[in-house]
Amino acid sequence: MSTLQRTRTWLTAHPLALDAALALGVLTCMLAGSFVDPHAQHPDKWGTRTPDAVGITLMVLAAAALVARRRSPLPVLAATSALTLTELVTGDPRAPVAMAAVIALYTVASTTDRPTTWRVGLLTMTVLTATAMLVGPAPWYDQENIGIFAWTGMAATAGDAVRSRRAFVAAIRERAERAERTREEEARRRVAEERLRIARDLHDVVAHHIALVNVQAGVAAHVMDKRPDQAKEALAHVREASRSALGELRATVGLLRQSGDPEAPTEPAPGLTRLGELVGTFHSAGLAVDVVRADEGSTLPAAVDLAAYRVIQEALTNVQKHAGTQAKAEVSVVRVGPNVEITVLDDGARNPGGPDSGGAGGGHGLLGMRERVTALGGTLTTGPRYGGGFRVHAILPLTSRTARAEAPARP
Repeated sequence: MSTLQRTRTWLTAHPLALDAALALGVLTCMLAGSFVDPHAQHPDKWGTRTPDAVGITLMVLAAAALVARRRSPLPVLAATSALTLTELVTGDPRAPVAMAAVIALYTVASTTDRPTTWRVGLLTMTVLTATAMLVGPAPWYDQENIGIFAWTGMAATAGDAVRSRRAFVAAIRERAERAERTREEEARRRVAEERLRIARDLHDVVAHHIALVNVQAGVAAHVMDKRPDQAKEALAHVREASRSALGELRATVGLLRQSGDPEAPTEPAPGLTRLGELVGTFHSAGLAVDVVRADEGSTLPAAVDLAAYRVIQEALTNVQKHAGTQAKAEVSVVRVGPNVEITVLDDGARNPGGPDSGGAGGGHGLLGMRERVTALGGTLTTGPRYGGGFRVHAILPLTSRTARAEAPARP
């Protein structure tokens, strides 16, 4: 840091010292100006007049008042104006005490609002100029009288310009800070949404595959001694389900990788194109599932496709967990106008206190399904069926905000 920068930093931190230095400089200029006679005929006008004791006293008092110009701008302006008026009435030869009033008027204009600047500036200009013209020792048209009018006007104008610039810079800084806060809040919101989405994906993957592993492991343990071939087949299904679970977990958790990390996931998110594979895993676990599709073979937006797959996955997992493999499930995917409707029915009996029994509490699976569907602007209804069983019905709009944002990216 240079010496000039250090000096500016110190003066900014000590404004009283800066005002004292300014007052000393103004006093020096007033004393120097009091030795110059603008009306002298001699080419060298310096020293053609000498200030009297009254003029020197007024100049010292006016300069001393400027030390408090930041803390009390209007009282300082009033004091310097009063000293200037006294000098205009009594001073002959005239001392440039008006210089202190000019500095005080500039301070008022730079620290107050514009209406105050107009009122105080016009009053100061009028009073000082009129007094100098009407009561002063020089003729009313004297250049010193006109100079008082000009300098007070320029002081008010310059102070107002400085105040406007400070306000403009402060507004720009405030907008920048507000924009930065908005960006941080938006980033936090996106992070929270992404964490919620990943949590839903992890729940769907773990709940589905662990349920399959649990069922197949139970079957293998039951028939291990009497039917080893069937036990081997069940263990093979356990291995396949665990491998599939690991793959989906790797793809989901891989979203948390940094941009420079190796082995970034490249497998696309699951969708209804893998519905047959999903139903096959439940068939292997002993759950009878029928699939009816009337979606005209249309390709869904990525977000809708993933949500439909996860709703079916979670609904069938709940059937297997709470109704058992003796139940029968039916899945239907129907395209109805601008929506795709997903329905999962089963005829199994439910535990009245179970997570998807339609009670007030509900489970995390139903909550996750509802959040997925609601995020796309759709609706989800769940509840017991008349005559036994359970029904999950989801309506997913194809033209939701999320779908519109992602649809162009799909082939």
